[in-house]
Amino acid sequence: MSSDAPACWTLERDADGVAWLSLDKPATSANVLSSSVLIELDGVLAALERQLPRALVVLSTKKSGFIAGADIREFTALTDTDAAYALIRRGQQVLDRLAALPCPSVAAIHGFALGGGLELALACRYRVAVGDERLSLGLPEVQLGIHPGFGGTVRSVQLAGVRAAMQLMLTGKPLRAADARRAGLVDRLVPESELRAAARALALEAPQPHRAPLGERLLSAAPLRPFVRRALLKQVARRAPRAHYPAPYAIIDLWSRYGAHGRAAYEAEARSIARLFLTDTSRNLVRVFLLQDRLKGSGGKGGAEVRHVHVVGAGVMGGDIAAWAALRGCTVTLQDRALQYIEPALKRAQELFAKRLRDPAKSAAAAGRLRADVAGDGVRDADVVIEAIFENLEAKQALYAELEPRMRSAALLATNTSSIMLEPLAAKLARPERLVGLHFFNPVAQMPLVEVVHSAHTAPAAVQAAGALARRLDKLPVPCRSAPGFMVNRVLLPYLNEAMYLAQEGVPLPVIDAAAVAFGMPMGPIELADVVGLDVAAHVGEIIAQGLKRPAPQLPRLAELLAAGQLGRKSGRGFYLWQDGKAVKPPGPWPPAPADLTDRLVLALVNECVACLREHIVEDADLVDAAVVFGTGFAPFRGGPLAYARARGAAAIVTRLTELAARYGERFAADAGWPLLGASR
Repeated sequence: MSSDAPACWTLERDADGVAWLSLDKPATSANVLSSSVLIELDGVLAALERQLPRALVVLSTKKSGFIAGADIREFTALTDTDAAYALIRRGQQVLDRLAALPCPSVAAIHGFALGGGLELALACRYRVAVGDERLSLGLPEVQLGIHPGFGGTVRSVQLAGVRAAMQLMLTGKPLRAADARRAGLVDRLVPESELRAAARALALEAPQPHRAPLGERLLSAAPLRPFVRRALLKQVARRAPRAHYPAPYAIIDLWSRYGAHGRAAYEAEARSIARLFLTDTSRNLVRVFLLQDRLKGSGGKGGAEVRHVHVVGAGVMGGDIAAWAALRGCTVTLQDRALQYIEPALKRAQELFAKRLRDPAKSAAAAGRLRADVAGDGVRDADVVIEAIFENLEAKQALYAELEPRMRSAALLATNTSSIMLEPLAAKLARPERLVGLHFFNPVAQMPLVEVVHSAHTAPAAVQAAGALARRLDKLPVPCRSAPGFMVNRVLLPYLNEAMYLAQEGVPLPVIDAAAVAFGMPMGPIELADVVGLDVAAHVGEIIAQGLKRPAPQLPRLAELLAAGQLGRKSGRGFYLWQDGKAVKPPGPWPPAPADLTDRLVLALVNECVACLREHIVEDADLVDAAVVFGTGFAPFRGGPLAYARARGAAAIVTRLTELAARYGERFAADAGWPLLGASR
């Protein structure tokens, strides 16, 4: 073989004239299509045009996967649409050059091909992929407030058809191996050991390239596009208002105008994404993406690998933490007072394994890693013991007195408490330095955040190990200082309380919830309180209010529901009636919402976030935003509560809080930390 080794791309030609073009971007765990990578690729393709190989195979030498997409950080430097257009057109032209090569080209994919990485693969004539559980092919750009820009809005439709391509682009959800093959995104699925041989064979065989089925191609015909467009718009409108999320509507507009055909479609794609880059939505969603990356990196690696997790408390939270740990490969023992309390958790775990793994053998293996342990024998072998019993200081202290003497000296003691500070919990421990908080959120399988709570007595190594465990469990760890309610529950409390004040004033419950959803919340605060459980919300609220030395809010309507045993979703009735796990909201029409309703809800939360920043509950303003976005679902397109505050203007919000305080009381008094907000960037 002859070899030429540029910085990122390596080109080798074998004896049969097949060119092997490998990408390995230095100093990164995953390949990304940065401008420099694309410029270098353009030069390689020019050389291939001059000395055409018999066939070309494009592959990655990274263990992680093929290509993760474009370099997101380059987006943040864009200041005008002309610069954005130029960046995108350069990338389009490079992939056009790849697509135009007169020799067969094959993308040999393992792990993932996402965003620009999949667009590069689509520019090849064929695609071969390793058909294991790691394979993930997707166009997730919509999650960044943009759409594919390197030809993906055109080539995906041509290859997979309108319905499959639109599903891929509009949801941003990747396809696994079988679904990707079914959609036509890959021509062949092979074992990892056969990837290179299969790519070579396909390149030399050079069959007719795959196209979307005839029926799918007809949907792109001009007479049918308006009908399909209406259906797509209806589908998107249920999930994402155009004013908040313009990107999915732009995807539909591009297709409905050009039918994924012709050079004009590529030009329009570049112009469209250039505009989207500069929207507040895209800026904020990119910010959230980078915050997520920061949390992933903050977990780090610390201490010995966690293999055995022992969970005490098989209720909803403890049982689901245990199931999730087993799903992620840990050996888990689950303890409670009697087997009858553990069995429901084991049943839920089986349902989780079946849903997530979709393979009976793998589900059985996960189930084999989780076992009931009434006697608590697993404590002595566990690397981490997680306490997940009810919120009561004395009960937790009594449990720790039983657990600590039986634990290994190097083991971590973690509490899933949602509101009790670590200092009193650790008061009677022989080794308080190994107690940490690992506060998961409900439902565990869906909520990505874990608050990693530490006190002044917690050993740094314990915090590091707890963060590493959170990452092992595929969660986003945010380090929090021990304080009443920590970060997320503390800022949620005034938001939920204000919703209940509004309800007491006679504002219809659906009107309150609708205002929050219109702002961008995933659900309204009244529905959220029912989901959490009104008893839990009230109890946590009391603990936080006491810890902050604040008067408990007087909420007679909540007290009436609690007295009647109407606790929310779990009891079938709370503020709402619940049927089949869904709130039954009484039909309207409703009177208009009070003019200050949204501000009362949102600014109560934002003001508490400023207090947390002032008190250094987390390290900085970015972590405040990350915790609230990933812990509550706070409108991602707004970038987080403090990003929203900066965009609106700190002075304007303080003025508004002063107005609300004059009308509704001291609970709206602007926190003393507002002057710090500008300096916290």
